[in-house]
Order: sequence, then C-alpha cells, then structure tokens
Amino acid sequence: MGTQNPSAPPRAQARVAGNKHPNRRPGAARRTGGLQHDNTRHTTRFTVVGNHLAQHEELSLLAIGLGTHLQSLPKGAPADIKTLADRFPEGATRIAAALRELEAHGYLRRERVRTPTGRIVTRTISCNQPAAARHPTEATRGVTEAKPRDACEERASRVNREARAPRKPLPDVPRPSYPAPALLQAATGLLADLRRHDPCLLLSADDTAHLAPGVAAWLERDVSPVALRRALTADLPPEGVRRPAAFLAHRLAALLPPPAPFRAPAVDPPPPVRHPMQNCDGCDRGFRAVRPGRCRDCRSDLEEAA
Repeated sequence: MGTQNPSAPPRAQARVAGNKHPNRRPGAARRTGGLQHDNTRHTTRFTVVGNHLAQHEELSLLAIGLGTHLQSLPKGAPADIKTLADRFPEGATRIAAALRELEAHGYLRRERVRTPTGRIVTRTISCNQPAAARHPTEATRGVTEAKPRDACEERASRVNREARAPRKPLPDVPRPSYPAPALLQAATGLLADLRRHDPCLLLSADDTAHLAPGVAAWLERDVSPVALRRALTADLPPEGVRRPAAFLAHRLAALLPPPAPFRAPAVDPPPPVRHPMQNCDGCDRGFRAVRPGRCRDCRSDLEEAA
C-alpha cells in the first residue's frame, strides 16, 4: 500500500495544444504533401553518388542521370554514344549533348590512346568528384595556396577555354571546274541529308554553303551521290564529331578522287545508202542498183554459162 511508482508523474499534466507542440514547426499541421523517403540500407550492388551531381543546378536531368549511370558502370564497360543509344531511348543526339554537358562541368573526359597493337581507341573517364564540386567554398574561405588541378578539372577548364575562344576557320575544300547552279543545288541537298544517316553531322547554313563546292567537285568527277555519302559518313569516331563541318571539309579534300577520264561524245553511224529501183534486163524483176542492168540472179546465170 505504501509503495509508490517512481515513474508515475507527480500530478496530471495538461495536454499541449496542437499548434504549440515543442517539436512541431509552424505550418506543419497544414502541410501534407512533399517528398517522403522509405529507405533501406544497401549492402550490395550500390554506388555512392554525390549531391553535387544529383542536385546540380546547371546540368540537365538527362546529364545528371547519364552521369549517375556512368559512375555505376564497372571498369572497362563500353560507354560510347552508340552503346548508350542502344541502351537508352533518348537517341544519339541527346546522349551526345548530355555527355558534352558532363564534360564541360568536369564529370567526364575522353582521351584518344594508342593500344599496343597500334590501334587508336577512345578512353572515357568518369570523375565522381570534379574539383569544382569537391571544393565549393574555397573561394569564400580566402584560400591562396596554389593546388595542383586534377585531370577532370583540367579537362573542364580546357573545354571552357575552347567555348570562349573564337571559332577557327574551316579548312578549304576543292572547287568544281564548272560550278553550275544545278550542281551546287545537288551538293547542298546531299549535305542537308547527311543528318538523316548520322545525327552528329548536323550542319548550319553557313557550313553547308562552305562545303557545297567541295561536294560539287566530287559530283563533277562522276562520283555517285551514294558513293560520296558513304565516303563522308564511314568510320566516324565512336565518341562523335565535335566539329562536323571541319571533319567533312578534311575528308572532301583528303579523299578527292582523280578527274574522270575524257570520253568523246558518241557519233551516230551514217544511214545506209538506198539505191534507186531498177528493172532487170533479163527477168524484168525489180532490184536496187546504181544503174540499170541485170539483177544478181541473172548475173550469176551468165557467169555460170560463161
């Protein structure tokens, strides 16, 4: 009877009003939406992705997703545009644009290396922590010590410098001997159609006007449009073409075939000579001859009799 429950409160406590609960923020009672997480800790098959990529303010959603996918791939996995376009439904053009975004922000770099057999291949390197994301507040902290930049940061800096630099002029292209309007129009149509065969070969109006004489020079040398299109689009770099106009100008000049051999115009044979009709002196049968006389049968009979 005299035993007391030490955990029992000494007296009844008043109920705290709903909006005055110490752990409740103002407006929480009215807020019912928003993202909620139902997380389970991963123990196998997971990849750690930084929020600097997942919540990047300048990258597109496609670039963020593609960067996350590349970080999850094992070493040596193919990561070229064709493989990614076969894997995802966005297509080669959008995937190439997303890769360029990642490259510009330091999350990706592509290098051309030579294998021991002498073959040139493209190596894609995914950077999970570019220097800009790894040290976001160094400028505000007044850091003055010069630190060596890693390869991803160096690549991003180079891409930015190239974007700010003035555009280099396109290489010269061959010129046709007789630039007829119809020939240049056919060349312009062929160049505009290249993007249907490879989306990387999308050309501007100025680039098309620069390349049209070179295509006309090929057509002037009796190269069929199909053969010319194959020469321009065959064996493209697996990582895509950075400057399609410069790439095509180089091929038009370097692979230009020799002039077509001269062919004399065909001359129609003269019409056969038709002699006037004559009556044979021997059998009175009509035959054609230069002058009157006997037909061939009558002449044969006379020769046999002689």
